[in-house]
Amino acid sequence: MKTATIPSLRVTPVLRQDAESVLREGETLSSFVEESLRKQIEHRKFHQEFIARGLAARDKARASGSYASKNEVMDSLDSILKKTQQQ
Repeated sequence: MKTATIPSLRVTPVLRQDAESVLREGETLSSFVEESLRKQIEHRKFHQEFIARGLAARDKARASGSYASKNEVMDSLDSILKKTQQQ
């Protein structure tokens, strides 16, 4: 696969120094920026999917007229939290 470039990024000297100050041994600024870009893309995709699931759940609840009460939701969340804490 052919590679492509990302547009160059102008930053303040302070931001560049901050970025360079957190580089791990053997890590380049370019690899740091690439990893950051990949993580931000992944985060935004997860966020879009989360919103889409929420909107679909809303539409399903409206169509069916079936809603969960606050207590049902809180009990379910408490159960999940307890299971996680026991692990």
